[in-house]
Amino acid sequence: MGCWICCLCSRVADSLMLLLVLALSCNPSTAATPSPSAPHIKPSYSFGRTFLGLDKCNACIGTSICKKFFKEEIRFDTWLSSHLKLPPSYLLSYSGNYTDDAKSWRLVDITRLTSKYRHDRADKYICTSLLKTKTCSLEHALRRTHRFQKWLRAKRLTPDLVQGLSSPMLRCPSQRLLDRIVRRYAEVPDAGSIYMDHLTDRDKLRLLYTLSVNSHPILLQIFPNVEGWPFPRYLGSCGRLVVSASTRPLRDFYDAAPEVAADLALQLLTVLRSMGTNDLNYFFYFTHVDAGTFGVFSNGHLFIRDASTLGIIDKEEGSQLIDSQQEYKDIFSCLTVDCQSAFVSCDSIREKHSLVMVCQELLPKLLKGKFRQPVQEKIDSFLQHCANSLDDDQGVNEAVAKLAELLKPLRSCDSRFAYRYPDCKYSDKY
Repeated sequence: MGCWICCLCSRVADSLMLLLVLALSCNPSTAATPSPSAPHIKPSYSFGRTFLGLDKCNACIGTSICKKFFKEEIRFDTWLSSHLKLPPSYLLSYSGNYTDDAKSWRLVDITRLTSKYRHDRADKYICTSLLKTKTCSLEHALRRTHRFQKWLRAKRLTPDLVQGLSSPMLRCPSQRLLDRIVRRYAEVPDAGSIYMDHLTDRDKLRLLYTLSVNSHPILLQIFPNVEGWPFPRYLGSCGRLVVSASTRPLRDFYDAAPEVAADLALQLLTVLRSMGTNDLNYFFYFTHVDAGTFGVFSNGHLFIRDASTLGIIDKEEGSQLIDSQQEYKDIFSCLTVDCQSAFVSCDSIREKHSLVMVCQELLPKLLKGKFRQPVQEKIDSFLQHCANSLDDDQGVNEAVAKLAELLKPLRSCDSRFAYRYPDCKYSDKY
């Protein structure tokens, strides 16, 4: 009897369950309702306007690449961690990742024109000097200056508009160089014109500010990598951050294998020669070099990583300003340097100046103790001769030529040097 009752209860339960299933299947709204689950929270990459420097615009570099940051198509390396925190704002440069299709990523360098401390000090100097206040609208203050008012009225960028700026690139300006700046300024739509009609007031202030603080991004724009110039590719700016193709600083290769050191030393000498003699008749010279001035791409190709200390002399037109005119100084002359610092005379720049600095500062560290005797002794001798021959152009040339001939057979031809491999197998050039 008990067994029969249990079977009956089981059949009733099965029937009720079947009816419930049928009822649910007949109600479309009920059948389409998914089972509840935890809400999906998208990681948030929160940019403060202060971190990017957008709160300082239009006293900034530009905004051409801001969308990439906010669409997460430019990511700092720290964003690949689980915490997704922005890096410290006081750093001068950051390693990042850049994409055009959200699938393939490539390394980029994200840099400031100067340290945040020096930026903040310059901002404070603008307010206290021009408006006598501790804080102010930087744009409002700079727009009131005599120099910027001249920029607003100007149809063309002329030498008098940049005189007294601290950038080495502008110490000996030619009209041809200034026209190239306006024609190739990448933070505005390309007009291909030497006249500034296509630049808004905002654009003019950003260009003037960039030239006053650090001309590095301007050099990358007007002498682009795709035309064979030894600079990394300029990708854009956002606020006070510049994005360019990634290179490893030369200091990372001081402990490299002998064949790598020989290859980089030869490239370095080749770059310096090309900067002294090129089809456009511009002579480039360094006012300072250090271990971060040059960088190396992943394919082994050496480039100028930091162009902020590069000066330019136009061998075709010459300088349009005599040295006495360069003594003019204003607020734009003092944003990153001491206003009392003296300008270098254009006539005092020698073509072998950069070679001597590299022989003094970089090549000894790159080539020290790398090779067996007597090769190492000869290398050290040539470097010493080059480093001590600033007043002897012929001596520098001879030492560099002998050093290059000594280094050529010390290179190797393999896949580590992708920029010239496998070409080096079939060419006497290498």
